Amino acid sequence: MKKHYVVLFLCMAPLFWAGNYVFGEYVVHETTPLTMTFIRWSIALVILIPLAQWIEKPKWSAVLKEWKFLMLMAGLGIIGYNFLLYEALRWTSPVNASLVNSISPVLIALLSALLMRERLTRQTVLGLLISFSGVLLVLSKGSLFQLITIQFNIGDLIMLSAVLLWSLYSILGRVKAGIPPIASLTVSAAIGLILITPAVVYIGLPETLSTQGKLGLLYMGLFPSVGAFVFWNISLRHTNASGVGIYLYLIPVFTAIISLILGETITWVQIAGGILVFIGVYLNTKVQRRIKLA
Repeated sequence: MKKHYVVLFLCMAPLFWAGNYVFGEYVVHETTPLTMTFIRWSIALVILIPLAQWIEKPKWSAVLKEWKFLMLMAGLGIIGYNFLLYEALRWTSPVNASLVNSISPVLIALLSALLMRERLTRQTVLGLLISFSGVLLVLSKGSLFQLITIQFNIGDLIMLSAVLLWSLYSILGRVKAGIPPIASLTVSAAIGLILITPAVVYIGLPETLSTQGKLGLLYMGLFPSVGAFVFWNISLRHTNASGVGIYLYLIPVFTAIISLILGETITWVQIAGGILVFIGVYLNTKVQRRIKLA
């Protein structure tokens, strides 16, 4: 795959996930995190099955033979991360949740070095630090002292658990490179739905949802679930996990852009932080140019 396509995919995934934060904040007040996860992936599965067949034409029997590995991926990325993210928003503020989530690229890079023996170059580390500084600048609104005064609660700890699961998902996504990425996601989503169906039947689906809630669930089922995961999984096959992780810093930047479109104001601090994020991504992209892309 050509390098510029990989970079494009790595930018599109955070864009779609940023929308998940925006709409997730609305929907979480109308239904449970588990129900949100169930409805989201039920919508996604309707799209993923024909999409995988059309694009990849996989041998489903061969994919299903990896059901144990795909069950692990479902537990980490399909159920675990999403459920914990929505649950965290019940207990903590979006600012705190975003702050905890912003450490995921660093955690991915460190875990990749420990578990996958990937080498961390000085330029990659520099890019990570610059981008992380940009995120901190945005979250603190230009006053780093504000970060010190934030009171962490159970929601922040839940979000930290979500970030750990996502980091492991991103790293393990490169282990079974022989499985077509969309087919892998499709089977993982199906396994995830099977696992949580008994709990959802016990809880019950929401009787009524607002128009905003319905649109939010539809968005989460199409863009963060299908578009973002497909782009992310394909990218994992063509670069190293530590290099991919830095693109997660684009999530708060895209969140700010979406907020601007929805009528909220954007400050100079957010603009400056966004510039730092893009500088870090640019430095990482220069490193990726020296990595052979299949």
